[in-house]
Amino acid sequence: MAADARFEDGAEHPLNLGAMDETDLTILSALAQDAVFPATEMLWRPREHRFALLLNRFRWEDQGRDRHGAERVQAVLLAENVTSVASQGIDRNDGDTILSLLSITYTPDAEPPGGVVTLTLAGDGAIRLKVEALEVRLRDVTKPYRAPSGKAPGHGD
Repeated sequence: MAADARFEDGAEHPLNLGAMDETDLTILSALAQDAVFPATEMLWRPREHRFALLLNRFRWEDQGRDRHGAERVQAVLLAENVTSVASQGIDRNDGDTILSLLSITYTPDAEPPGGVVTLTLAGDGAIRLKVEALEVRLRDVTKPYRAPSGKAPGHGD
């Protein structure tokens, strides 16, 4: 039997984690928080029931930040079993707009395993994925690079 994902599983290695329940999705949400991406880096494949984002993810799990500074890495966020996609506050044709991911949540239907995965974006944007069952993966696809700002994202208190 596989163990649940833990925040520490990222350590100094590329992430390749999956979420099949709400607890796992909470971990993926924390690791993907403050990821940025242009609106043009979303892909919805209805026939394959798949939705993907290419993100520039901040490496929250990186324990070597004191040695080499803040880092980001390109990662793919992939949702399976998707039957429909809706969004608000996003102009998909504006390639200059950079979106920032705040959280990923799951709301089960009255009759599981179906439900809704919501990607909440900064500035009142959101992406709603209707799913037949929860299956979301986060996988780093490049080597880490120095964060352009040189520091961790902040959330004014």
